[in-house]
Amino acid sequence: MPSFFSSFFGLKCPTCRRGDLFPTSSFSFDKPFMQWEHCPKCGRDFFPEPGFYYGAMFISYIGSAFFCLGFVMLLHWVLDWSLGGAFAALLAVGGLLFVWWFRFSRCAYFHLVAKYDPKVSQAVENGELNVPAPEATSKN
Repeated sequence: MPSFFSSFFGLKCPTCRRGDLFPTSSFSFDKPFMQWEHCPKCGRDFFPEPGFYYGAMFISYIGSAFFCLGFVMLLHWVLDWSLGGAFAALLAVGGLLFVWWFRFSRCAYFHLVAKYDPKVSQAVENGELNVPAPEATSKN
C-alpha cells in the first residue's frame, strides 16, 4: 500500500495513490498546466465539477506567501544578503519552482477533498480495473 506522503509529494491520485495526476514531470516545463482528465490507474475523475481547483488557488497563495517571506528573511537577516539580492534569488527560485508549486497545490487540494480507498488501490495492484487511457487537458 502506497503511503499518504509518497502519493502526496509524488503528485499521485488520492483515491488509489498509484496513478499520476500529471502527464509530464514538474521540472520538464513541457505542457506545465496539462493534467490527466482521470486517473490512468483507477479511473477517478480529476475534474469532478467546473471550477473544482479554485480551492487550490488559496493553498497556492497562502503557501507561496509564507515561503516568500521566510526565504527573503532568511537571506536578508540570517545570511546578511542585501535586500535586492534576496529578492533576485527569490525570483530565480520562484521561477524554477513555479510549475511544481502549481501542481503541488492542486494535489494538496485534491487530497483534502478526496478520500483514499484501499479496495480501489488493491484492485489496481491486482490489475482488476480496465481503465481507458486518459486525455491530457488544461481546463481548470
